[in-house]
Amino acid sequence: MREYIPNRFDEGYGLNNDALTALANDGVRLVITVDCGVRSPDEARHARDLGLDLIISDHHEPSGGLPDALAVLNPKQDGDEYPEKYLAGVGIAYKIAEALLLDDGPLTVNRPQLNDYLDLVALGTVADLAPLTGENRVLVRKGLEQMRQTSRQGLFSLANVSGTDIRKANATTIGFTLGPRLNASGRLDSALASYHLLTTTDVKEAGDLSIKLNQQNIERQKLTKEIQTQAEALAMEGQADAFLLFAVSPEFNHGVVGLAASRLTETYYRPAIVGHFGEETTRCSCRSIPEFHITKALDECADLLVRHGGHAAAAGFTVRNENLSALVDRLRSIAKRELDGCDLRASMSADVEVPLSQLTFSLIEQLERLQPTGYGNPEPVFISRKVKVQGARAVGADGKHLKLSLTDGRFTFDAIGFRLGDLLPNLPPMVDVLYTFEVNEYNGRKSLQLNLKDIKAAGVPD
Repeated sequence: MREYIPNRFDEGYGLNNDALTALANDGVRLVITVDCGVRSPDEARHARDLGLDLIISDHHEPSGGLPDALAVLNPKQDGDEYPEKYLAGVGIAYKIAEALLLDDGPLTVNRPQLNDYLDLVALGTVADLAPLTGENRVLVRKGLEQMRQTSRQGLFSLANVSGTDIRKANATTIGFTLGPRLNASGRLDSALASYHLLTTTDVKEAGDLSIKLNQQNIERQKLTKEIQTQAEALAMEGQADAFLLFAVSPEFNHGVVGLAASRLTETYYRPAIVGHFGEETTRCSCRSIPEFHITKALDECADLLVRHGGHAAAAGFTVRNENLSALVDRLRSIAKRELDGCDLRASMSADVEVPLSQLTFSLIEQLERLQPTGYGNPEPVFISRKVKVQGARAVGADGKHLKLSLTDGRFTFDAIGFRLGDLLPNLPPMVDVLYTFEVNEYNGRKSLQLNLKDIKAAGVPD
């Protein structure tokens, strides 16, 4: 058995004929895909011509007929009766392993124990932004329990390098600490470094790889910021009122264009497409908003595309350069058709209004029962009104975060507002705040903290 992860810089994403040919020449006879292939009919035919048995496991939206493979495992395909339609790619891979080990025979010493892999299932499910509902929520909950006591040297080393206590891991740990570092290798170079980290049992190798991934993540953050700035300038040039933002450049790195698109969508609440303009083709990543299904929009442009695929909120495509202008015109026309008349502003809502006096450690214990929270299952959001800003300062690189001390006269709490630092110059003395409630641990001391989502002057209508 051998692993193969396509290099996005040389091969793009997913199945490709050159990789299948190379595998066949190396004597491989069975290929099982993970998280790709359901929109690859040409590659499936090529595999059959090579004599390869191809099993496709994927969770992306199918388009038209299925590839002619030995088997296609995708709960979203027509007629599939599996009740959980939103498993991540790693979840479907886990289901394959579960089926292979499902027999009535006696357990053997060398037989894998599926529970030992639930930490990886949790890691992949959260990092891939699969909704934390239904079976996903169960898998992630059990996977986090496994992760907190993991014997996987790579996870242990990566957590240490990033300053995280793996014994307290939660979905946020994956989404903001472990996941970005594991993804960084594939965004800048080859994703095999992350694979080796997760499979090694050697302490030194795990340490070296963790340091490498941590450094790559720092480089990725810098590169993302640079491309975001350039993409924003390109997208807004003469298109400030556009329903869809579009920016491509030969200077953009393949690995981070999706992150830049995400930031544009967050900033302007519009579907955004950012890509690398190559010699013959342009490869793009797309991010969207709930009002616009980006993959269905690309389906309407299939005649102009080399390949495409994705979900409602995220997708990718390759287009020949001679078709690029026509594609942009058609996508903008579709966006206008779907979004014209919509109130294109991000909305936020609170689950309940509470006074500061009700924010206690006892409430934290109750909120813990709702974990894991994340995409599709957000943590509870609170609002407190007419609180006084007792202290305020900008923190973090470039002062982009906001640190506050808030009080109602009797109870005082620290509050942190990530990416809200620009609010500091015009911050009113009395505010209404929207936030999630959490424990902040520093130097072994635990304190209660408000994680701010929005702030406005007290008394101003919502």
